Amino acid sequence: MLSSLVPRPSAGPRVAVAAVAAVVYAGVLGAPGVAATAPKVVEVPSRPAFVRPLGRTEVPARSGQTLPQQSLLRTQKPGRMQVRLPDGRSFRLGGDALLRLNGRQLELQQGQIIAWVNPGSKGGAPLQIRTRVATASIVGTTVFIEASDDQLKVFSWEGTVLVETDAGQRYSLRSGEQLSYAAASGWAAPRLLSRAELDTRRERSILLNGFQAPMETLPVIQKELGFSR
Repeated sequence: MLSSLVPRPSAGPRVAVAAVAAVVYAGVLGAPGVAATAPKVVEVPSRPAFVRPLGRTEVPARSGQTLPQQSLLRTQKPGRMQVRLPDGRSFRLGGDALLRLNGRQLELQQGQIIAWVNPGSKGGAPLQIRTRVATASIVGTTVFIEASDDQLKVFSWEGTVLVETDAGQRYSLRSGEQLSYAAASGWAAPRLLSRAELDTRRERSILLNGFQAPMETLPVIQKELGFSR
């Protein structure tokens, strides 16, 4: 588990991950007029899942809950939640996850996230998903990230994902490709997952499966990677 919300020094590069979406997080949890300009919890299919607005006590996440700037989201296995951003883009959080909403960034401290840009969306600045070791960008894309204290995986479910490390290394992922980092060995070159790996990941994903709320890019993923369902 994470002992601090402030990233600790790491022997490896620093990664941030970005996806298209210019998001301004504003307002106060539950305050009038906030819903249109703040992220909102769409669904909590399993618990434990929590929200902690800056300077407030952590409370259970609930559908319809608005999320002011600097809110900290936390899930504990098997907890999961789906959040919709003010511009309509969305993400799902799961595993033993910890994520802070920070202006135009989603700061993933640990756990799993899948974030997507709705098909047909154009323009806007990249939505940034920042981890301990890099920065990545998606445009009309669906990205999956899994982060721990000493490892990171960035996977493109569909579309192009750009990743830049704090050392200046740049990678471009296409549909079905994964980039991995380990503190002990550094970055491994992007690789295309095999048919068997893709099928297993689709079948077992805790973020693709088990939600009632729609995921607008799921049909694109099915077509792009050749899934039958």
